[in-house]
Amino acid sequence: MLNDLPRLAITLGEPAGIGPDIVLTLAQQSIPARLVIFADPEVLLQRASQLGLTIQLHTYCSDKPSILNPHQPGHLYVQSIAVSQPVISGKLNPANAPYVLATLQQAGQSCMDNHFDALVTAPIHKGVINEAGIPFSGHTEFLAEQTGAKTVVMMLAIPGLRIALVTTHLPLSQVSTAITSFRLESIIQTLNIELKNKLGIDTPHILVCGLNPHAGEGGHLGQEEIVTIIPTLNKLRAQGIQLIGPVSADTAFTSSSLAGIDVVLTMYHDQGLPVLKQRGFGKAVNITLGLPIIRTSVDHGTALELAGTGQASSNSLYCAIQMTLEIIMQSRSKR
Repeated sequence: MLNDLPRLAITLGEPAGIGPDIVLTLAQQSIPARLVIFADPEVLLQRASQLGLTIQLHTYCSDKPSILNPHQPGHLYVQSIAVSQPVISGKLNPANAPYVLATLQQAGQSCMDNHFDALVTAPIHKGVINEAGIPFSGHTEFLAEQTGAKTVVMMLAIPGLRIALVTTHLPLSQVSTAITSFRLESIIQTLNIELKNKLGIDTPHILVCGLNPHAGEGGHLGQEEIVTIIPTLNKLRAQGIQLIGPVSADTAFTSSSLAGIDVVLTMYHDQGLPVLKQRGFGKAVNITLGLPIIRTSVDHGTALELAGTGQASSNSLYCAIQMTLEIIMQSRSKR
């Protein structure tokens, strides 16, 4: 039924990047949902002209959230948020960093206010936000603080493989210190619960990577496995969570290791994501678990060199929206 169509809040991301391109390209397709883009309408119109795309914009009235028609190709509803300075494709401007965060803040709040069923985000540029003097480490951390979530888990998924992270956007030199028993326990408990609630996996099987080469080689290549990781996994196994590991990351992604596994938990950002992106870049979906709202994102960055060229693919955004709709349906089935 049309009245049951999910309502999605979509942020445009860094305006000088490919966020506007992929949203505008996606808008030409049929999508069984109600969409609202949180952005400056002029940015969309300017980029549409640059790309040779036809788009008709409609004003979304946040004070009348019930008035929102199903998506029609070539049309977009927009929650208007103004940029500080004109946007030039491919040219970062720190003056527009507050605008980027304002779109994310307003879209996130609208989801918390139950005006939308989920949030889908286009890529941002962390560097230019920090250059503007605003401490910022990523969508995941921003939304965790905004929503008051105690533990959030960054997970990326492609067909046949899901990878979750214990630490996210940290320098490698800080990873070992960040992997505490408390953090690891919280991450695994959240991952286990969210795989059940949002993805409908009744008994999740989680493969856990070690931190060190060969998972520490019995302490000869590091103590983190012996001191922290193994005792924590044993504690959680006693609670009934299905855990395998810690295993050496260099064999964790073989076919035999992945048999029967629902998700691989890696200790840091670049331990597992290169494998996933090599297998399915452009098809992966970033899912934030542990938030009180549903949030997904693309698997790529702002690709400044492609902005306004017509060469940017909207496939990852399309996959993110498809995954979001599946999660919404799964969540509704549990009510």
